[in-house]
Amino acid sequence: MRRRLTVALVGLVAGSLVLVGAGALLISRLSAEHNAISQLRQQASVLAASAPQVRQARVLLVVRKLLRLDDARFVVLGAGGVVETPLPPAISSADIDPAALMAGQVVTGSSAGLVFVVQPVELNPAIGLPQATHVVVLLTRRVGGLLSSWAYLLLVGGITLLVAAAVASWLSERITRPLLSVRDATAKVASGELSARVPIRAGEVPELATLAESVNVMAASIEGARERERQLLLSVSHDLRTPLTSICGYAEAIEEGVADPPQHAARVISGEARRLERLVGDLLDLAKLDARRLSLHIEAVPAAVLAVEVVEALGPEASRRGVALVGPALPGAPAAPGRPALPGAGDDPIAAADRDRLAQVLTNLVENAISFARSSVRVSVVSGSVPPGSLGSLPPVVLVVEDDGPGIAPADLPKVFDRFYQANGRGGQVRRGSGLGLAIVAELVAAMGGAVWAESPLSSDGGTRMVVRLDAFTVGRRPDGSPAP
Repeated sequence: MRRRLTVALVGLVAGSLVLVGAGALLISRLSAEHNAISQLRQQASVLAASAPQVRQARVLLVVRKLLRLDDARFVVLGAGGVVETPLPPAISSADIDPAALMAGQVVTGSSAGLVFVVQPVELNPAIGLPQATHVVVLLTRRVGGLLSSWAYLLLVGGITLLVAAAVASWLSERITRPLLSVRDATAKVASGELSARVPIRAGEVPELATLAESVNVMAASIEGARERERQLLLSVSHDLRTPLTSICGYAEAIEEGVADPPQHAARVISGEARRLERLVGDLLDLAKLDARRLSLHIEAVPAAVLAVEVVEALGPEASRRGVALVGPALPGAPAAPGRPALPGAGDDPIAAADRDRLAQVLTNLVENAISFARSSVRVSVVSGSVPPGSLGSLPPVVLVVEDDGPGIAPADLPKVFDRFYQANGRGGQVRRGSGLGLAIVAELVAAMGGAVWAESPLSSDGGTRMVVRLDAFTVGRRPDGSPAP
């Protein structure tokens, strides 16, 4: 590739030199001929004006001899335009056009590098020339040939080609080296060596450096995807194996009649089956989100009512774990005993969202909070009427899930919504799971036109706040959530 590029560049320079040199020589030759003809016409005019003053043929002969010293001569045209005086070898009688000369015209031209001007002359009748005889003055000048110019052009062109070859070799090496590095790196990535990267040197061509950076980003993305795929296989295989082991064990116990009592075994099997169903559903949801095939029905959703339903559904799980789960008070309802009124409890925020998907978002967030909380989880729904500074600049509808767990390290905050990310639970123990719950939350909220983020720690003891921001539902909104015209 480098050799082909060098040859192409040198060939381009050589072709340009030939075209430019030939054009320059042609133009200079035409310019020299034009200048010579102009000068010869001036000289011929002076001679033609002086010729009538010659009265003796003897003087005319002397003038003819003198004119030949300056490449000039008198030419006699006889009857019918016959040229009676010898012409220079390079000029023929047809070149000087006798008919035009006999009509009093000036004839110019060039032949074999010889430029000539022929000017009719009126001699004094005292010389005694025949009546039908016409005399013209012929002036010639040799215009230098192109051989010396071509030799100079070849010399300069040769030097230029040598310089061009050196520059082309350097330029081709600078262009092809990063391209070959990209080729080698992509070949390694294609063969499975995902850690391969393209080296980027200082002073690289900007476009090629950008190409190398793009290839490195692509390789890093593929490597990350492969690592996430490996984590998915490990996580999913663990999450599948544990409930399947329980299901198979209790099923065999029931089959052998040793399950005591059978109803307990059936409840375990049912619970593990739902766990498997949930995991498969998460995987299907992610696949639909990736393929942009997840259908959403955007409608007016009373956020507080939905949050209460989610809290009530997950209340038994929270009690089993010893966590107090506190939900928002419904608009117009007094706070339950032991449950203080929460910010925004008196409002009636209506979110523009898909009801089922928003319930899935809240369920995932509350379940995640219960897993990490020490003693309590609080769910609140607020609107823009909250005290300034409590949650920052809030959109029309905000759903907040807070827990008093150990919190999240600041360095890990950007990762909590990544797929397969797993954080440590209470007591520093690693919580096993697929790591898909919060990733699905982020995807669903983005699909509904909202945003979700995490805030942690909330105090010196830790604590985490998950915030979901959604647009408020307004009259005239399209079913897909976009404003109607």
